[in-house]
Amino acid sequence: MAKVIISYDGTENDGDALALGRLLADPGDLALAYIRHSRELDPQRENVAQHDAEQRLARGAELLGRPEVPQHVVFGGSTGAALEELASAEGASIVVFGSDYRTQTGHAEPPNSAQRLLEIGAIAIAVAASGLRVQPPESIATIAVVSPDGDETALRSAQALAGERGGRVAGLDGTGADLIVVGSQPGAPAGRVALGGAARTALDASRGSVLVVPSGKPLGA
Repeated sequence: MAKVIISYDGTENDGDALALGRLLADPGDLALAYIRHSRELDPQRENVAQHDAEQRLARGAELLGRPEVPQHVVFGGSTGAALEELASAEGASIVVFGSDYRTQTGHAEPPNSAQRLLEIGAIAIAVAASGLRVQPPESIATIAVVSPDGDETALRSAQALAGERGGRVAGLDGTGADLIVVGSQPGAPAGRVALGGAARTALDASRGSVLVVPSGKPLGA
């Protein structure tokens, strides 16, 4: 499968992102990224800020159990745009986020940093269920699908992941699976993510981590 980039800044819910990233990809296909929005004008303050960013990523790599995993400190005014640019440069097809800090345990709620990519992004976005880090499964055993009518992108992506990770597709519009793969809304531009209202409603009622895939761009294709 394609590479996976985990957005990581050291928060508790980013620990969930580490757990989900580990389930989605083999160690050699993982990378960590921390987004800095600007450089400090004072050289000493800049050194401190850069060191802090690097230390956060190093800690994340240790928690991941792979201290050698690639670690990127990236500058960008928008976290989503910076991550999308990095993913394009690295040939990655999934960016993983932890849920918003207010999210109920077991549910997935995209943080603000992921919202832009869920509206106009060109890369698959995964959001880890809150609390996944506490007792993560050994593998993705079951995958459910939430898909707009007539669009097989989510189903094909789920089947590709199941084949690669050794799981099974539990069915359409299911809940309670280890991962819920969601298709973009009808009419979304090809290769772009657009999470429709019906999908959001289904996800609000579901438990489990979520993966939203771009329209007409299934994983593994």
